[in-house]
Amino acid sequence: MRQIQIGNEVETVVERADYPPEKIQAILGNEVIAVLGYGVQGPGQALNMRDNGINVIVGQREGTHSWKKAVEDGWQPGKTLFPLEEAARRGTILQYLLSDAGQKDYWPTLKPHLTKGKALYFSHGFAVVYHEQTGVVPPADVDVILVAPKGSGTTVRRLFLQGKGINSSFAIYQDATGKARDRCCALGIAIGSGYLFETTFQKEVFSDLTGERGVLMGAIYGLWLAQYEVLRAHGHSPSEAFNETVEEATQSLYPLIAENGMDWMYANCSTTAQRGALDWFKRFRDAAKPVFEELYQRVASGEETRRVLEANSRSDYRAQLEKELKEIADSEMWRAGSVVRSLRPERQGKSQG
Repeated sequence: MRQIQIGNEVETVVERADYPPEKIQAILGNEVIAVLGYGVQGPGQALNMRDNGINVIVGQREGTHSWKKAVEDGWQPGKTLFPLEEAARRGTILQYLLSDAGQKDYWPTLKPHLTKGKALYFSHGFAVVYHEQTGVVPPADVDVILVAPKGSGTTVRRLFLQGKGINSSFAIYQDATGKARDRCCALGIAIGSGYLFETTFQKEVFSDLTGERGVLMGAIYGLWLAQYEVLRAHGHSPSEAFNETVEEATQSLYPLIAENGMDWMYANCSTTAQRGALDWFKRFRDAAKPVFEELYQRVASGEETRRVLEANSRSDYRAQLEKELKEIADSEMWRAGSVVRSLRPERQGKSQG
């Protein structure tokens, strides 16, 4: 376990070396980990734990696409794959990985299976932090823990298979057994984390909801779209506008940031690019900061939560979602993107030279 200091802040970081395989087995060897939900995070976490020798079962609604996917991934009905309620009954640690709206709806059915000494595990603080809206109030005699990978379930699995690990947050909301921290950290490493950064349920959900709506997804797409539309309005071709907006960012510059940081990326660009970036980034910061402050306040007040639960609970939610996503896919910017991606050397089975 390591203490890191950034400025005046000291943070606790758990490393893989703190929870080697033998320690994980000692902590989790007598547990049955029931992964409830096989949608976004469920597959990656469940498969990684299985590969790490953990006793894992999966709970999913029968007949769904996710049930079929679980079977394709090697989970056996009646042995390691069960209906949700049966998996919840069998598990000693219940990984509650349904969607946020799904967690609210299923909670009355799940709660009776949270018997004394079990652990309730989340990968998002949403349901517990906004309990006044979700009704999710765990019993006092169970551990309540969180491991939140900083990426999609697909990335969790991909990095694990590459021998790497994803960064994750971890938090203890309730320690009823005295084992909550060890259970949490052992699970965090077992699901494929390389490092675990300590937080709270509230801080995790506030930062997560802000990040998703902000630079991770919503804001970055809004910025891309604004630049693309300006370039197109001034006569630039679709491919040129896409290359200068998205392709160069994702294929060249963002990997440099990931490698060594923003300053290093700047240092490895032309002096003209450096000057422009240094002259303009504060303008964009100043323009965007009030929007981020408004966003954060909406998250903290629960307004964004209400929006999510209301939209995701509608009977036509899936159809509406597919319609909205199709509008993006059919837009000129992403049609240009499809063409540009198809021209990448790896898509053609050859390299440039």
